[in-house]
Parts: sequence; C-alpha cells; structure tokens
Amino acid sequence: MRIPPDFLTFAARGDDWRAWMDDLPRLARDVLAQWRLRVDGEVATGECAIVIPVRTTDDEPAELKLGYPQWEADHEHLALRAWSGDGAVRLLRADPNRYALLLERAHRRDLTTVPVLEACTVVAERYSRLHITALPQLRLLSEQCAIWSEGLAALPAHRLVPRRYVDQAASLARGFATDPMTDGRLLHTDLHYFNVLASEREPWLVIDPKPLSGDPHFEVAPLLWNRWDEVVESGDVRRAVRARLHTVVDTALLDERRASAWVTVRMMVNVLWTFEDLQRESGAAGEMSEDDRGWITMAVSIVKAVQE
Repeated sequence: MRIPPDFLTFAARGDDWRAWMDDLPRLARDVLAQWRLRVDGEVATGECAIVIPVRTTDDEPAELKLGYPQWEADHEHLALRAWSGDGAVRLLRADPNRYALLLERAHRRDLTTVPVLEACTVVAERYSRLHITALPQLRLLSEQCAIWSEGLAALPAHRLVPRRYVDQAASLARGFATDPMTDGRLLHTDLHYFNVLASEREPWLVIDPKPLSGDPHFEVAPLLWNRWDEVVESGDVRRAVRARLHTVVDTALLDERRASAWVTVRMMVNVLWTFEDLQRESGAAGEMSEDDRGWITMAVSIVKAVQE
C-alpha cells in the first residue's frame, strides 16, 4: 500500500495532522489485519481521508476509509447506517474510535463527468431519500447558526465583501437559530458532484457525509460553488448560478426563497472561515493569496446571483 505523496503534504496543516499522518501506515496495517482485508488496488485520497480498495475474506470488493479525526466525521458511520444503502454506499463495518469505515465499493467516476444541470438533478432526486428523520446523536444546525451569527456580526469590514451581505447573513443565521424548521432531518451537508459516484447497484451512490440534524434547504449551496470554472466560462455568472439553483429547487420541490437564504448564510460563513484561517496562520487577515481572493469573490458572486 502506497499513500500518495500529495496527501502526505497535508502534514503541514498542523501538529495534529502531522501526528495522524505519521501514524497512518501503522493504523492501516492494523485495521487491514484485524478485519482480514486484502489490498486490491491503488489508494485514493480526499481532503481528509484515504480510501483503500480491498477484498474481504469472502473475496467481495470493498473499500477501507481511514479519516482524519474531526467533528465533521464523528457521525459519518451513523448516517451511512441510517441510510442503509438507500441512495448511498452501504456501510459494512465501522470502528468510529479510529475513524475507520469498511464501505461498499463504488466506481471512481463521479458526477463531474456529466453535464452540470443533469448532475444537479441527480443530486436533488436523492434529497427525499437521504433527508430522513435525524438521529438524536447528531449536532444541530440551529446551534451552528447561533455560532455563525456571532462570528459574522464580528467580521471586520473588507473591501472584497459588501457589508450588506455579511449583515444579512448574520441576521438570517440568528433567525434560523430559533426557527423550529432548522433542525430535524438528516443532512449530508457536503453533497456535491465529487461526492456522488457511479455504481453497479445503482447508477449513482452518495458518499462522504458530514451529517447534521437540519433543514433540507441547507444542502443546495455546494452545488453552486463546485465546478465554478464552468460558471465563469459560461460568460454569465448570474444565469449559470440561477440555472443550478432552479434545477435543484424544482426537482426537490424546495422553497426557492428559503434555499436562497441558506445559500447566503453558507457563502458568507465560507468567507468568515477564510478570514479566520488567515488570522490563525498569519495574524493579519488582510494578507491573502490569490486563491483566497478568488474564493471570496466567488462567494460574493453567488450571493448576488441568488438574490437578484
């Protein structure tokens, strides 16, 4: 088993990442041995995990996922178990203490291989299957909103971010924090084109949930910011963003105004996180890379598009 060099560079993210990365080969060997799995292909990686193709003792194809310990992954196994393969990959075995999951194997082809509006339809068609009653163990979206509203209200002014959007997002988040409709359904929260894979059992299966108890309208935003190059290349940002929004809303029978409000909150929270990361890394939020500037500009463009 070979861990791709690009993934190993994530050790630079901090001491916790470095320690986990140093231990990763031993962890992989231990889980492979204890679960009697045989490596059956090249390791794939994401932003926070490695996935090892394996064969079980019955010679069935599967995948061993080893994730970086973080709160977003704490309940991944619970969501997959609750879905029980209905629209998502099946969970075959889990050791949540080690963030180790044995999963049904899917193909490596994802929804970036189909036209974007068709891909939006595929995702939106799965909402009704995935948004079942939330498990009691899950964190609440309303609690996150209370935290976000305070952070947004305290966000310093910056020329790249219209203050009216920040203030609007802070107000919306405060409202969502006390809205009884904000919690109650099992959300994936990171459901976009890269997290839906082709499969033999179904044409497409969802992977990699970061579950919360929340509002289905919260799910829309990642479909707007991913595959952003295609939005820019279209020559009409507003039209391209709204086409995606309307495709998802119409397919999933969502309320457009509520979906747009959640998009505004999520995009401004992404901006907030960008500034918080800059502050932690350099102590000066004004010093940002071109990637950071592009990310912020994209977030503002999406908010503008869904509101006009």
